[in-house]
Amino acid sequence: MPLQPTTPDAATWDAFVRRHPRGHLLQLSTWGTLKAGYGWQPWRMALADASGALVAGGQILLRRLPLRLGKLAYLPFGPLVDWTDESQVSATLAALRQAARQQGAAFLKLEPGFDVPAELLVRHGLHPSPQTIQPPSTLILDLDDEAAIQKRMNQMTRRNLRKSEKFEITVRQGSRADVDQFNTLLDETGDRKAFGVHVASYYATAYDLFVPPGDAALFIASYGALDLAGVFVFRLGQQAWYLYGASRGEERQRMAPFAAQWAGIRWALEHGCTTYDLYGIPDADEATLEAEFEQRHAGLWGVYRHKRGWGGRVARTVGAWDAVYNRPVYWLYHQALRWRGRATSE
Repeated sequence: MPLQPTTPDAATWDAFVRRHPRGHLLQLSTWGTLKAGYGWQPWRMALADASGALVAGGQILLRRLPLRLGKLAYLPFGPLVDWTDESQVSATLAALRQAARQQGAAFLKLEPGFDVPAELLVRHGLHPSPQTIQPPSTLILDLDDEAAIQKRMNQMTRRNLRKSEKFEITVRQGSRADVDQFNTLLDETGDRKAFGVHVASYYATAYDLFVPPGDAALFIASYGALDLAGVFVFRLGQQAWYLYGASRGEERQRMAPFAAQWAGIRWALEHGCTTYDLYGIPDADEATLEAEFEQRHAGLWGVYRHKRGWGGRVARTVGAWDAVYNRPVYWLYHQALRWRGRATSE
């Protein structure tokens, strides 16, 4: 019997995401709930077997385009499918493409993640997109034990960790009340380094959705009563992600960001994670990264120097791929991105 399309409820969907080998944080219904407060509409489509068990599927985020031109349909780190099973891939992509079109999408953007053959996507009518939403390249730390993790760090990072201890930095796992302080740190960091941050309510909502069930933790590093740095870390299964970080400009010699990051790594290790994704570096090969990071500072180059010291391995997703339903609208969308200088990142 062929697989049947279904629209699962949040609990059924999340149970599927958590057990799927390719399950990802950004496919949880709670991620869709977070995004629903900021212009996106989450919508789930899955394929079920004869017993009703989910086999494959994806959570799509829909967003209205300006001038009533339809919607952008976006599928981050999905679909969740066995990419070695061509018939399952074909059925899943067909169902998702049809569903996105029925929801009024002008095009569907997929970012399937790691270890997906590009030729398979081409074979199923998708084409590479000039615009990615999630950073395609990242650094991933392998988590085994603390001693081994520290051994893979470079000498400067280990030294800065020791400095944070010497200079009396303490780290606490943040409560709900600490979200306001984290937002203050984020605003200062954004002003200092000229990058955008979400509105304050975004991080408060993220805390409410992910921290109580144990899917995330906030860490604040302080010197006495002065909060100096914070990291917001998430996990699903054996994977952990460092999504948000911030620091104060003063007392930088105390190396508080290193202490906060190390607390996040230790939390992930304690919860059985085997990888820690530092989430986002410049999209370049490792040789270029190492040759140019000291001279370049714009965009993600500014954080690469800090991230590289933790001893991770460079990894790249297959990037973004689009299925287009309305070519004039798709063309206008990319013209607008070019005008805004955002053709390759958002």
